[in-house]
Amino acid sequence: MSTSRLLPSESPPPAGALLELLIRTTHRLHHEFEAQLSALDIPPYLTGPRLRLLVAVSEVGKIRMSDLAAKLGIKPRTVTQFVDALEQENLLIRIPDPDDRRATFLQLSDIAPPLMTKARAAMSESAEKVLAAFPSEGRTQLHELLNRLAHGVSGISEE
Repeated sequence: MSTSRLLPSESPPPAGALLELLIRTTHRLHHEFEAQLSALDIPPYLTGPRLRLLVAVSEVGKIRMSDLAAKLGIKPRTVTQFVDALEQENLLIRIPDPDDRRATFLQLSDIAPPLMTKARAAMSESAEKVLAAFPSEGRTQLHELLNRLAHGVSGISEE
């Protein structure tokens, strides 16, 4: 697959080729991020998706697991697996809901924020390396297109 610009007479790449490229790129970025975390001595149990969960908890202070699953757009079972692992590493604490004895809230432990700060720094460093060749206009266009794609807006290629 060519990474060069299209000439005016060429047709745009098929949707399947774009999707394949997006998947390969996402996979590469994920591996680079994980390598960056490892290089900065971030524990291997703190993966990108688990960090995303911790960030979501930190944004609200405390949250029920069902609400967290909805906020992240992932299955409750996946949240349970992440929470179990992060609780075992003492990064999350379960707190009984005073209004509902069957429910619990999640909140960060005291050791989570410094580790999250370190992991976010790794993510920023990794992102800067990946996007170093993009001028600011290119970053803006990429951001707009990915945002539209992420939010399911049809007609991305329409100008």
